Amino acid sequence: MSYLETLQKQFDKLKKLLKRKKSDEADDAVSNLRDEERQSSSSAAAHAEALGIHSIINLKERAVLHPPEVLLPYSFVKKNLIVIFSEEGGKLLLATHNPLLIDPIEEAHLLVKRPIEIVYAPREIIIETIDTLYQHNQNTASQIIHAAGESEEIVGLTDETDLYDLLEDTPDQAPSVRLVNLSISEAIRQGASDIHFEPRENGLLVRLRVDGVLHDHLSPPEELKMPITTRLKVMSKMDIAERRLPQDGRIKMRMGAKKFDFRVSTLPIANGERIVLRILDKGNIVLGLDKIGMPDTILTEFRRQIGFSEGIVLVTGPTGSGKTTTLYSALTELSDRDTNIMTVEDPVEYRLKGISQMGVHPKIGLTFAAGLRHILRQDPDIIMIGEIRDKETAEIAIQSALTGHLVLSTLHTNDAPSAITRLVDMGIEPYLIASCCIGVLAQRLVRTLCPSCREAPDEGTKRRCTHCHGSGFIGRCGIYELMTITPAIKRQIMTSAEASPISSIALREGMTKLKDHGLQLVEEGITTKQEVWRVTRVDEE
Repeated sequence: MSYLETLQKQFDKLKKLLKRKKSDEADDAVSNLRDEERQSSSSAAAHAEALGIHSIINLKERAVLHPPEVLLPYSFVKKNLIVIFSEEGGKLLLATHNPLLIDPIEEAHLLVKRPIEIVYAPREIIIETIDTLYQHNQNTASQIIHAAGESEEIVGLTDETDLYDLLEDTPDQAPSVRLVNLSISEAIRQGASDIHFEPRENGLLVRLRVDGVLHDHLSPPEELKMPITTRLKVMSKMDIAERRLPQDGRIKMRMGAKKFDFRVSTLPIANGERIVLRILDKGNIVLGLDKIGMPDTILTEFRRQIGFSEGIVLVTGPTGSGKTTTLYSALTELSDRDTNIMTVEDPVEYRLKGISQMGVHPKIGLTFAAGLRHILRQDPDIIMIGEIRDKETAEIAIQSALTGHLVLSTLHTNDAPSAITRLVDMGIEPYLIASCCIGVLAQRLVRTLCPSCREAPDEGTKRRCTHCHGSGFIGRCGIYELMTITPAIKRQIMTSAEASPISSIALREGMTKLKDHGLQLVEEGITTKQEVWRVTRVDEE
């Protein structure tokens, strides 16, 4: 007797009891069934075993290869937490965490129109399997673009929920919506940090920044340029009628059980509005000074520097070089119940437990300098400034460091010695810098070689490598240059704040240059010379 036949007999028995007016017995039976439907995972497993239903713990090892949307829609399996994951003996295997979910199981049988065998799996395993299977969307970009015609309408102008589900894919979705979801989903799968939507004269170019390098992804036609732009602005809660001024916004999205935040920026250019999405994956950020690739000697000295009760420590490098991650890692080490740590950032990218973080809002007058003034009234011990951009912010930071606060901040300079020159160029007196500056850390991120490609026999095999999407690299690690402000360097700052003589003294006192640390990683087989030259701007010769 099949599983469905067994359950049907149970319900037929209930109907007979009701017809005979045995209300008490019927009510008890109904109550028992409802209790069973709400039972815990262990009880459900026992009930499944009693009905002769096989239990499987690891579904992914037996998952079907073809897209599961062909069988059951994502919205259906997400709602009912049942999933078809494999096929054996001409039957589709359907996993459920509750064998008494008769209606959804029968509906699934009607949808697929093929024989089904029911198996039991824990609820959390089913959720994880759905997330894994349905990330592989059956709709390719070319299919979506082909389906888009001149009838494409601007969609999504109504007020939607704050959290968008990237795996939702229904036939009634407009091509622009599906292309946006596809681009963002693929960016997340490839581990991209940014998504660029760049208007061209005859269409749109979508590019992904993966491990610091931009790669072409899609080229939607002209008729999709405006709908895609509008869709992104609606999701970001921007003014869709304003096309002359830059705008900033945020999007919250879900991909299965995982949530993502996106920082969105628009910029009017000649061919339309250029939009960039910065992916803020909270689950992907690695915090901890011992986890970001610092050599032991630099790590020990940097920890000594941030252990001071007052002074200023600077981290320098271009945008996307990991400065914020380094500062966050330092703050997590310094955070405790006895210390008041406060930050002013633009924007607050990740929330840190036990730390008061404030984002700047220049439009209402809340700049770095204004925020820093207010923070000083909050009795802080440690202050992090997202970036020193102007003289006013630099002066307040220096004064804070001179009056009993430890200040951590960033500057955009090419190396550590240049940070001193930059502060002087801003108008800070050299004697103030020499008095309060503890150290300067310069850093870059280099791509690390893919382990699979490293062992590949030929270039053709490397290009087919799926782990790194054929790039030869997967992930990034830091290269560092730490300059300690020693008495000799302080004297040089007072004499001349030019970077060259300061660098010469620092090198004599043991500073390792960015390039030299990078070449150490090359010798260890972690990265390549070309990567080191790319991020340090060092000519091969």
